[in-house]
Parts: sequence; C-alpha cells; structure tokens
Amino acid sequence: MSTWPEPVTLAGPHATLVPLAREHHDALVLAVRDGELWRLWYTAVPSPEGMAAEIERRLALAEAGSMRPFTVLDAAGTVAGMTTYMNIDAKNRRVEIGSTWTARSAQRTPLNTQCKRLLLGHAFEALACIAVEFRTHRLNVQSRRAIERLGAQLDGILRAHQVGPDGTLRDTAVYSITAAEWPTVRNHLDWQLAKPRD
Repeated sequence: MSTWPEPVTLAGPHATLVPLAREHHDALVLAVRDGELWRLWYTAVPSPEGMAAEIERRLALAEAGSMRPFTVLDAAGTVAGMTTYMNIDAKNRRVEIGSTWTARSAQRTPLNTQCKRLLLGHAFEALACIAVEFRTHRLNVQSRRAIERLGAQLDGILRAHQVGPDGTLRDTAVYSITAAEWPTVRNHLDWQLAKPRD
C-alpha cells in the first residue's frame, strides 16, 4: 500500500482541508442538502442517504493508496464539501484533484479557489508532482470553466469514457497543470484570491 501522499491538513484564509473522517458524516449531509447537489445528472455527488457509503468508499480507496480524501471547511470552520487527491500515481508523481463538491452557499466565493491553491501548492511544492490532472464531464460547463480559470490546459476528450448511473455514456474532459506551469498558475491564483470581489 502506498502512503504517498501522507494525510495532511491544509489551511488558508478562506478554507481548510482536513482528512476525511467518519465523524464528519452529519455535517457533510447538511452541506450536500444545501443546493440538493446530488440531483445534478452530469456529476456524481452523494445523496444524504448515500453519504455514509460514500465516506466508506473514499476511506477504503485511501487505505488502498489510490485516494487521499479531504473534508472542506469554510473560513468559519463549517463543513462545506469534499475533495480528494485521486488516481494517485506515486511512481510518476502524478495526482488528480477530483471527486469535489461544494455546498451551493459556498459556490462563487473564494473557497473553491483557495482549496485548489492549497491542493496544487502541496502537490507541486511538497510532493514534487510532475503534473496534476482534473477531469469532468464534457457537458459540465460550470466545472470546465472553473478548471480553466485555474490555468489548467485541456489535454483532450476521452469519448464514451464511462457509463453513468442512468446508463448514459460520459465523455470526459481531461485537463492538467504541469510542474513547469505551476509558478505562473500560482501567481494567477494568488492574484485571484487577493483581488477585491464584487
């Protein structure tokens, strides 16, 4: 079993990422009810009834060494969602940032940008990753725009990549940021977090 990356808490002014734990269940259920995110057909967000099983799934993947799951806290310390390092490739020092969802009230705030800044900074500066990936449904325009705002580049579309819960086929848009690109992306994210907001 790979222990790379080790469990870690990452903190910034707008968000804190803590290792996922079973005791986060009730707060995560409250967060996912904010916007009824599990009803979005093009993304896989756990329902309130399915949250315990999703926590167990992520913890099992962590035990197997393929995922490092986090619970997302907002600036006030309230649980606001989940995110992960996933598809961990320790040999090639690559991770994907994904399986992310954020309560509706925390969307369009600095929280998501802060989370990505923390995860990317840790990946490139502490873990010496050579690349970090992001994947989303080709039709999830909101997610794709958010990934592009980070400064990630589109690598391509994996057509008919996965079968969805409703039986439809998912085309997956694959993005990445490489280690060479990280200094520019870091400056961009720091500027986004520092700029005044309307």
